[in-house]
Amino acid sequence: MKKMAMFLYKRICILGIPLFCRKQVETDLAGLHPGERVEYIKTEYYVKKITLFLTVLFVGAFLGLVVKVNGKRDAVLSEGGVVHRGSYQSGEQKLFLKADDGEKESSFLIEVSPRELTKEETEQLFDSFLQNLGSYVLNGNKDFSCVYENLKLEESYGDLPFTVSWESSREEVIDRQGRIGQIKEAVSLELTVNLMYGKYQRTENIPVTVVPFVLTEEEQAYLELKEYLLKTEEESRDTETWMLPDEWKGRKMKWSYQKKDFSVFVWASTPAVAAVLYLFADRDLHEELEKRRRRLQQEYPDLVHKILLYVGAGMTIRGAFQKIAGDYEKKKGKKSNIQPGCEEVLYTCRELQGGVSEGAAYEHFGKRTGLREYIRLGTLLGQNLKRGNSTLTERLREEAEKSSAESLLRVRRLGEEAGTKLLVPMVIMLAVIMVMIMVPAFGTM
Repeated sequence: MKKMAMFLYKRICILGIPLFCRKQVETDLAGLHPGERVEYIKTEYYVKKITLFLTVLFVGAFLGLVVKVNGKRDAVLSEGGVVHRGSYQSGEQKLFLKADDGEKESSFLIEVSPRELTKEETEQLFDSFLQNLGSYVLNGNKDFSCVYENLKLEESYGDLPFTVSWESSREEVIDRQGRIGQIKEAVSLELTVNLMYGKYQRTENIPVTVVPFVLTEEEQAYLELKEYLLKTEEESRDTETWMLPDEWKGRKMKWSYQKKDFSVFVWASTPAVAAVLYLFADRDLHEELEKRRRRLQQEYPDLVHKILLYVGAGMTIRGAFQKIAGDYEKKKGKKSNIQPGCEEVLYTCRELQGGVSEGAAYEHFGKRTGLREYIRLGTLLGQNLKRGNSTLTERLREEAEKSSAESLLRVRRLGEEAGTKLLVPMVIMLAVIMVMIMVPAFGTM
């Protein structure tokens, strides 16, 4: 197959058919195999593709041929309008027929019954069934002379084409379903089996001996002790306690309470649970960090507007930070409402009180959050200390407008994501409603 693929590749390349000259493929191959000749790896790549293509073609052709041959072999309708019936084992067949009289075509769906058995074939099946009756009916009993468990008396057995009916001479001992009643000694009776296939019928009488179910000594002792316990428990229901027997049939009895012990399950599951919690701890930590970053992004526009307001009122940047931190501490003490952005401002004020220069403090303020908005604000405030206060208000106003626009865009994106997530439940609800409407409508047709 590979040689044929190589031959086809060379012939197509010689003829100049543009099937193997995609530039993107050559670029990808060169990137995947640096240092190798592009022509060589391109040839190997396309030969593999052609080999796979030819393999699929040949396998598909072979399978199609097999299906075609089997279809002809198993054809129900052969030439000349002859319909072949199956045996009784195949059952009825649904046959789609198409009639064409030269002017009009008609289609029919006909159920074709299997070929009916002749009298000789039916008698042979009856004989075979009766000879092997035990394998169909005994259901665990050794033979019909010692029956102690329910028999399997049914109307049909496997793929046999005839129906079976049963009658018992002692319904109180064995009924027509093969269930055995309560007996204390062996009972002999007759089962009558009726075999019917079309107009053919066979009736046979089968002698059966039903014996009581024999228990072993251990089973008998167990049942006797259980009956005694049930009896004494019932007799002592008017007392606060129930005394279990100290002795039973000359043997000392020790009683204990069997309680389900789940300790092994707990011990086995504890390491697994601990490992899962250990592995998921990092994920939870990362989720918490992401939540904090989202909160910081939400608070950023309000924080910039506050700084702009205080600086515009004549405060210094340091004074604005101290004012924001002071208001936050008062509000935080009353409601315990944590705001990550204000927490960063408060931390910056404490750095300033600890002797850190303003420029470094504002730079740290931006870097601690790891968000470009805060880094941009920290850089802006730090540069202002070097260049002066002349353009600070204007640049803060621009930053406030930019942050508001970004916040609006972020909210809009979150709304679109929420709408997308709700799309699947809405489609499911629509499907349920359609089913609720269509089912009653079809039921009344």
